[in-house]
Amino acid sequence: MNNTWSDIADCLRHEIAEYGALYGFYEEQQTRLFKHDAEAVLRLSGDIEVQVRVLHDCRRERETAVSGFANAHGQPTGATIRSLLPLVPADARPLLEALVNEINVLIHRLRRISRHNHMLLARKVELQQQMLRQMLPGTFSQTYSPKGRLSMTVSSPMAALRTTG
Repeated sequence: MNNTWSDIADCLRHEIAEYGALYGFYEEQQTRLFKHDAEAVLRLSGDIEVQVRVLHDCRRERETAVSGFANAHGQPTGATIRSLLPLVPADARPLLEALVNEINVLIHRLRRISRHNHMLLARKVELQQQMLRQMLPGTFSQTYSPKGRLSMTVSSPMAALRTTG
């Protein structure tokens, strides 16, 4: 890195693109949840995990660029981009501010869609458990984990459906 504000801007642009890709995965996952496409939901969960790791690397690169810029300008290496803006040429400040704001908006949107998808997945699991309890009463029982979460356990070793034909 050259420890310039443009290096930081490049890192921020790359990070925005990767956040956008993650958001796209969440949107596709939501679509597949509504279509009851379990295989695609599972595949997308893996894609989301990989993308989160990519974003972690992007964030680390950006933090390295910001730290290098701060160090090159005699500032603490843990300084934030916003605190370093006075050291950036005046005509470049709006660009960095806009990029930081865009990342914050994307993070907010990602948290919202992630919570929504999690809620949809939890509801689908709950409905499947209810269906199994109705089809095989007495085979399943509900218990609580040490953390207080409700779970379903198999009460009988013969919990399989059999068909003849």
